[in-house]
Amino acid sequence: MVFGLSLVSIYESYLRYCCSSAGLSSQTIQLDDETTMHFWGPKLGPNHVSKPSLILLHGFGPSRIWQWRQQATFFASYYNVFVPDLVFFGQSTTKSKERSEVFQALCIAKMMEKIGVNKYDVVGTSYGGFVAYRMGNLWGERVGKVVIASSVVNMTKGDNEGLIKRAQGVENIEELLLPSTSEQMRTLLGLSVFKQRSYTPDFLLNDIIDTLYRENRREKMELLKGLTIGHNDIPTVTPLPQEVLIVWGENDQIFQLEKATELQKLLGENAKLEIMKDTSHLPQIENAGQFNNIVKGFLCPNQ
Repeated sequence: MVFGLSLVSIYESYLRYCCSSAGLSSQTIQLDDETTMHFWGPKLGPNHVSKPSLILLHGFGPSRIWQWRQQATFFASYYNVFVPDLVFFGQSTTKSKERSEVFQALCIAKMMEKIGVNKYDVVGTSYGGFVAYRMGNLWGERVGKVVIASSVVNMTKGDNEGLIKRAQGVENIEELLLPSTSEQMRTLLGLSVFKQRSYTPDFLLNDIIDTLYRENRREKMELLKGLTIGHNDIPTVTPLPQEVLIVWGENDQIFQLEKATELQKLLGENAKLEIMKDTSHLPQIENAGQFNNIVKGFLCPNQ
C-alpha cells in the first residue's frame, strides 16, 4: 500500500469495467438455505440473445475476473459467458461443512439450473480444472465440451511433495498457495509466471496479499485439505464422455508438463493436448490471444 491507496483494488475496478462493457453483470443467487453463489454473467431475460453457454472456473488465488477477464470479454461474442466465484472465493459462501471439489461442482450445476441453463461447455484452470473434470464426470448430459487448463487432475501424493521441493522455503502446499508474506508471494509468482519482472516491490506484493488472499483464509485451507484428488500413489482418473481439451504451459512449474501428457493418456481418445510455449501456470493470462484461439478452435471450430 502507498499512502493508504490499494493499486490492486484500482485494477480490480478496471477488470469490472471490462466485464460490464462486454455485457456481463455482477449477480448473486441463493442456491438453498446454506449456499450463496456470486457470478459475472449476462442477464437472461425473455429478450436475451440466444447463444450457447460457457462456464469459466477459476483456480486458487485471485478469483473470477482476475483469472478470466481476457477470456470473458473475448468469448462474450460467441457465448453467454458465466464466470462464477467458487465457494469461499469472492462473494460465494456456504454454511455447509462440505469442502471437496465435488461439492464445488454440485454448486455450479445448481447455480446453472437456478439460472435456467441446462446445457453448457466448461473451462477450468488449476483448481477450477478439478471442478470442471468433476462436472463432466457427474453431469454428462448437461456438459458439452470440457477444457482443462494447467490442472493436474491426475495428481498423486508425490506431486505435492515435488511441488514443495521446487518452491524452496515453504513447508506445505497451503503456505505456497495461500501466501501470507511478500517472500511467499514472490515464490508463488516465480513458479506461476514464465517471464519474470526484474523486481516486484514488497508493498505491491503485500497489497496483493491483503486484497486477494486474506479473505476466508481458514476455509480455503480446508478446501485444499478437502480435495478428493491426490491422496493416492497412483492417479485415479477415468475418461470423460465429452470431448476434452487439455491446455498447458510448456514451462509450468506448479504442475509440470509431464503430467499433461500423462493426463491425456488417462483421459483416452476423446482428449486432445495443446502445449503453449513461453508460458507457465497462467497461459490464459500470459498469452491470452493464443489461449483464446486454441480454446475457440476446440469449442466452436466452425466460427
